[in-house]
Amino acid sequence: MMGKTRWLLATILSINSLVAFAEDIPVKQLKAFLASAKSVTANFKQTLINEAGDPFQTSQGLFYLQRPGKFRWDYTKPFQQQIISTSGKVWFYDTDLEQVTIKKLDESVGSTPALLLSGDVPLEDNYTIEQQGSEGEMHWVKLVPKNQDSTFKYVLIGLEKGVLSGMQLNDNFGQMTRIYFSNLKMNQELNPDLFEFTVPKGVDVFAE
Repeated sequence: MMGKTRWLLATILSINSLVAFAEDIPVKQLKAFLASAKSVTANFKQTLINEAGDPFQTSQGLFYLQRPGKFRWDYTKPFQQQIISTSGKVWFYDTDLEQVTIKKLDESVGSTPALLLSGDVPLEDNYTIEQQGSEGEMHWVKLVPKNQDSTFKYVLIGLEKGVLSGMQLNDNFGQMTRIYFSNLKMNQELNPDLFEFTVPKGVDVFAE
């Protein structure tokens, strides 16, 4: 009887260890991706979802990342907008409004989830990291900010075969931003001019 009990206990402990290991795999994949991805280019599709869970705005464009600290979103449809991070600042340029807003990097975490991938925001120092389940072949990792003054509740990062495939940002106002990436390419040489921004003539500039 004692032998069966020991065998059962050993089996339970082994299963628990395997489950814990399996749950930790996406977290390890995220860390490995961030460590190896010196540059990223991808197409993206972004959907905004309101408090009721209804999508109300969809946009798409191109995403560029150069670690550390540089990224660029080029929104092409249905409107044109650029978000560029370089030299400790983030530039938000709305073509239709003819308006540029400049923010310091540390003030903009809630505005663009790309900062989480840029290398300028140490994940484990600023977020509680946990595995969040799967959606088909995509595995999600949840990042909960440790700073209670953060403008968002949490961010989900989706990985497919260890490569970035999606992101979801949930803010404190009940709005969700969901982004899916496609045609992702890693570690290609990017033109430095992609991460430089010159304010067009006649455009209003707001510095925060």
